Amino acid sequence: MTAYDVGVLILRVVLGLTMAAHGYNKFFGKGGLKGTAGWFDSMGMKPGMFHARIAATTEMAAGLGLAVGLLTPIPAAGFVALMLVAAWTVHKPNGFFIVKEGWEYNLVLAASAVGIATIGAGKLSLDYLLFSGTGFYDLLHGWWGLVISAVLGLAGGIGQLVIFYRPPAKTGA
Repeated sequence: MTAYDVGVLILRVVLGLTMAAHGYNKFFGKGGLKGTAGWFDSMGMKPGMFHARIAATTEMAAGLGLAVGLLTPIPAAGFVALMLVAAWTVHKPNGFFIVKEGWEYNLVLAASAVGIATIGAGKLSLDYLLFSGTGFYDLLHGWWGLVISAVLGLAGGIGQLVIFYRPPAKTGA
């Protein structure tokens, strides 16, 4: 075990559990899934209950998957899709900076997940435990990790926006 492996473990666990907590909050936080569904409906992601369930489940699965380092590019792609949709539907009108509720935080989460998929989950991961020494392991980091996480994530996020996002009409000035 090296400092590199411990460093990647710290990044994976913090990033992953942060995302999982977001999903947990959508399910069980104030207002629960019903409140989350209403929020999705209000921003134009309809049907709201469908998107509330999908977002909460994806946040928890991607977060926990990244935290344990299991098939790392796949949960990283989940981060990209989730954060792209969040940035576009909620934060884009507010500019870049998070202090004004902009999309800065979304970018950091997505880019961090892609970075982890690119460098790999490290030796302290299920990827290493289950797949090291196999040809499949080569798909879980390096250029393949980058391509899988970024392309799959962008396709998922863009696809969701194209199919489902219908922003509410702006009211008078």
